[in-house]
Amino acid sequence: MPSPAYAAAKQVLSEHMGSMSFLEHLEELRRRIIWSFVYVGAGFMLCWWKAEKIYGWMQKPIMEALRNHHMAEKLVYLSPTEPFNMYLKVGFIGGLFVASPFVLYQLWLFISPGLYRHERRYVVPFMVSSVGLFIAGGIFGYKMVYPAALDFLIGYGAQFQPMITIGEYTDLFLTIIIGLGIVFEMPILAFFLALMGIVNAGFLWRNLRYSILVIFIIAAIITPTTDIMNMCIFAAPMVLLYIVSIFIAWLVHPTRRNRKKAESES
Repeated sequence: MPSPAYAAAKQVLSEHMGSMSFLEHLEELRRRIIWSFVYVGAGFMLCWWKAEKIYGWMQKPIMEALRNHHMAEKLVYLSPTEPFNMYLKVGFIGGLFVASPFVLYQLWLFISPGLYRHERRYVVPFMVSSVGLFIAGGIFGYKMVYPAALDFLIGYGAQFQPMITIGEYTDLFLTIIIGLGIVFEMPILAFFLALMGIVNAGFLWRNLRYSILVIFIIAAIITPTTDIMNMCIFAAPMVLLYIVSIFIAWLVHPTRRNRKKAESES
């Protein structure tokens, strides 16, 4: 016998499909993906044009860490192609942030047919929250996590002369910033899972302790240092976002939505 979650998910999917055939549904998905790539590509070209200026902003944390430990404020490269490849990465990550509002709007256009008519008015809160969370994650990493991690790592190896390549630094920077930007989208993920009836607020609350354990494991993997303080800096906002996700799951779960619809029609 199908579970209640499966039945709710099937109902929401059928609402989403509406009068569209399966092939029309796939065509709609293909269209949204193509437009998303177009926006990311446009953002990439725009940011690649300003890649040197963007990289000057990116390297501020490492320069401050080197300056604090009285070391030479200079990065190196080992291959003639490394600066070019590095600027490509800078253009991509910059383009990803610039294009994020347009990509998320394409996502909204894809899932909005599965919402009730009065719920489609939430496009503005959805856009503001999703874009805001992604940017907030990047800013949190740039302002707090990354400088603290670099200061610890540079200080830990203070007895050696560092030769940090621009490629290695850029990879570490992108891992931290994009990783935290994605992690901060946890409430949005909860929104979709709850909307499809896959999870509910009760399930998330009952598994809070296990979720905190998983969060600290993820924080330990993402954190570039081995000290507990930086791991806690990573984990604290993730725990807070998980609690926010519980409320969102309660708000948008199909059971509650159907009850509100029945009340409005009675």
